[in-house]
Amino acid sequence: MSKVSIVVPFYNEAGILPRFHNEMVQVLTSLDQRECELIYINDGSKDQTWSILQSLAEQPPPGITIVLVDFRKNYGQTAALQAGFDLATGDVIVAMDGDMQHLPAEIPQFLAKIDEGYDLVSGWRANRIDNYWLRRLPSMLANRMMAKLSGVSLHDFGTTFKAYRREVLHEINLYGELHRFIPVLAAERGAKICEIPITNVLRSTGHSNYGISRTFRVFFDVWTLAFLSRFGTRPMHVLGLIGVGFMGIGALLILTIIVDYLLSTSDFRGTLQIAIMIFLFGSQLVATGLVLEMLVRVGHEATGKKIYAIRTISKSG
Repeated sequence: MSKVSIVVPFYNEAGILPRFHNEMVQVLTSLDQRECELIYINDGSKDQTWSILQSLAEQPPPGITIVLVDFRKNYGQTAALQAGFDLATGDVIVAMDGDMQHLPAEIPQFLAKIDEGYDLVSGWRANRIDNYWLRRLPSMLANRMMAKLSGVSLHDFGTTFKAYRREVLHEINLYGELHRFIPVLAAERGAKICEIPITNVLRSTGHSNYGISRTFRVFFDVWTLAFLSRFGTRPMHVLGLIGVGFMGIGALLILTIIVDYLLSTSDFRGTLQIAIMIFLFGSQLVATGLVLEMLVRVGHEATGKKIYAIRTISKSG
């Protein structure tokens, strides 16, 4: 049987940590013939999260390795997941939130789908119970937009609860807040993807670390990833096309104004300035596309700077 790594970021979750860990251990010890690894990332918490993690790891259950990672500051969920993926040694990697809105008891369902031959199994909050206007509606719109733009037919890109074959994550580098869209990046590499319904529950303690500003970030990420998935290695194909279009419009307007001036005595200076600005705008888009082409190539050759900084790593079990 394959080894399983569970990656869980925590940020100010001291109140829920013991319960989460106990339920996680119960689930993992019930997995027959599987070696298990728990990777807990403390994402710059300001409460007692780190000290509680240390105490929980002092006596790891038999057959379960616990890896603790302490960030130097709060880097966000994408960086925390990337650190966990970098450190994971399992053949299968499961990522989930540590606030008990993702239930450890559902992990076997993900592993069963991986065993069926899927490369990526994504959770789907089919019956969401959180705030409609602030969470559910923006999420629904973003998910539909992402599915349309990316061609990946998932209902729920936003949930962290996913299982991956290790090789799927091997060549994917995350940044910004693109952890939500790993399925899109994986689909580009031919990954076989499926979706399973998961339970959606409200937090029993503490408060959500996401606000309304997250909604806008999600929409920005949707457009960013749509651009990267289609034109990430050839930005000139889109910027150049738009730029040439504006240059053509500007040149046509300039020509029309010149002809009109030669045939009449009307004042053309104001209109000519607008036409020249349109032409220059198109030229700038083309130039920007060329610069991005060079940056893309530099990026492919870069050594790969980490998006996080670790203060401490400890391992037990």
